[in-house]
Amino acid sequence: MKGSSMNTHMGNIVINNEVIAQYAGSVAVECFGIVGMAGVSMKDGMAKILKKDNLSRGINVSLNNNRLTLDFHVIVAYGVSIIAVSDNLISSVKYKVEEFTGIHIEKINIFVEGVRVID
Repeated sequence: MKGSSMNTHMGNIVINNEVIAQYAGSVAVECFGIVGMAGVSMKDGMAKILKKDNLSRGINVSLNNNRLTLDFHVIVAYGVSIIAVSDNLISSVKYKVEEFTGIHIEKINIFVEGVRVID
């Protein structure tokens, strides 16, 4: 099990990276301008929108020196500022994931895999 751990006065707490990715994905899709998380097929290089139960596949979580690094693969809405959407995503995810896990986020990388028109 790959997980992020922290020591407390009562013992060790281990949070599976899949749990962190799932929570971060649910926070991300609530952000304005994010259409969804992207799953990139290595075979054909195409990005597709992941369903709600697969949100964590669009996120990579790594832990170095008790600091998290999150990589997001997202699809944004057509006509919105990618910079504004990215800033909003970073601030929302940083605050909520740090509050949820108690682990400091060192870096959030955002990879825009596509743009979609919202009906």
